[in-house]
Amino acid sequence: MELKKNQLFTAEITGYTSEGVGVCRIEGRAVFVKHTIVGEVWEVRILKVTRSAVYGKAERCLAVSDSRQEPPCPVYRKCGGCVLLHMDYEAEQQMKLGRINDALRHIGGLEFQISEILGAEETEHYRNKAIYAVGMVDGRVCKGFYRSGTHEITPVDRCLLQTVLSDRAADAVCEWMNQHSILPYDEKTGKGTVRHLFTRTAKHTSDAILTIVTARGFGAETEDLVAFIREKCPALTGIVLCVNKQKGNVVLSGDFYTLWGKAEMTDTLCGFSFEIAPQAFYQVNPRQAERLYEKAVEYAVHSPADTVLDLYCGAGTISLCLAKKAGRVIGAEIVPEAIENARANAERNGIKNAEFLCADAGAAAKTFAEAGIHPDCIVVDPPRKGLSEEALHTIASMNPDRIVYVSCDPGTLARDLKRLNEDGYSPVQGVGVDMFPHSHHIETAIQLVRRTP
Repeated sequence: MELKKNQLFTAEITGYTSEGVGVCRIEGRAVFVKHTIVGEVWEVRILKVTRSAVYGKAERCLAVSDSRQEPPCPVYRKCGGCVLLHMDYEAEQQMKLGRINDALRHIGGLEFQISEILGAEETEHYRNKAIYAVGMVDGRVCKGFYRSGTHEITPVDRCLLQTVLSDRAADAVCEWMNQHSILPYDEKTGKGTVRHLFTRTAKHTSDAILTIVTARGFGAETEDLVAFIREKCPALTGIVLCVNKQKGNVVLSGDFYTLWGKAEMTDTLCGFSFEIAPQAFYQVNPRQAERLYEKAVEYAVHSPADTVLDLYCGAGTISLCLAKKAGRVIGAEIVPEAIENARANAERNGIKNAEFLCADAGAAAKTFAEAGIHPDCIVVDPPRKGLSEEALHTIASMNPDRIVYVSCDPGTLARDLKRLNEDGYSPVQGVGVDMFPHSHHIETAIQLVRRTP
């Protein structure tokens, strides 16, 4: 039977996609149904049929999972950020563990599986970073988030994941814009001013930085804007202007100007003090990051004489943790500001055995190989797209005893582990770390060891 739009079927949810969407089978085809839980039985109405996928809408639940809960957010279905709020946290963790192992099996072709996931103690207001889109809704400027797959803003008064201060700072900018008739940037016409509002709030210090991302400056009104924000948000320690004239989705790009206070945020992680520039990468959930880094160091360092390369080192967070246990650590990162932060962070914390190179992972690994550096372990913590072909080849050619892969995407993790396995490295232990409760994202740390020829 050929599936068609608006047909109604009864089906059991038997699995999840990588985004946490429920999957059932109807007339031999996989149908993707949002906001459902494995084991539930639903009346599913077909919404869209293509050659590669079928999408359905969950209309009436005939058998409800014990893991189902009422989402504690009024814009849950519109926003699309917290895609797992309809299930309790235990079920969410099991879904994420299954997502990792499914990827390892089906994408990586590996027998290896992990059995542990480290859940978060705090599942609300845990993010130290917020990026709000700014737009017009009902004739007024508002902050919010883009609906999944669109640039349509869902207004959000209070976000379950962000800090109260982040919401308040973004609200202050929107209020000032409404009072002064300052329009949001329109990416289609290129008119308007404010594009995004970016906040960072430290967990272990009082630092809180607001970065206003614009297509152009505020001119003579800048001082009034700063005074207004400081009055509304006295807890802020810095206000930064980012003039981003680029087209596209990159938020932080262009020129940065400190309007008031300081641009860098200081925070403590794993016992170290870090200074983080707005452009530098820093984990959004520091408490879970500490647990992730502890595992990475445990997997990476076996002797106080070990030499460890840390690719994608960012502001040096993993590098400094490694330096506490290893003899020598060399970090590499392509963002110049992050490398400057990393060097300053090492000096600030009295770390003498860590050095840093500004280069992408592939070029850095090649430089180390040509310099005759033979690491005992290479640690990689790449962005979501995973490792490049050049980086994979060079890492394996350096013949480290161990590779530790820290990943934010199970799919690219599994793809890269398959390649490393072909090059003689077997995954032997690993753990999932839930850095992003209520979203479908999951971090993983895997230790690979070189097989004896």
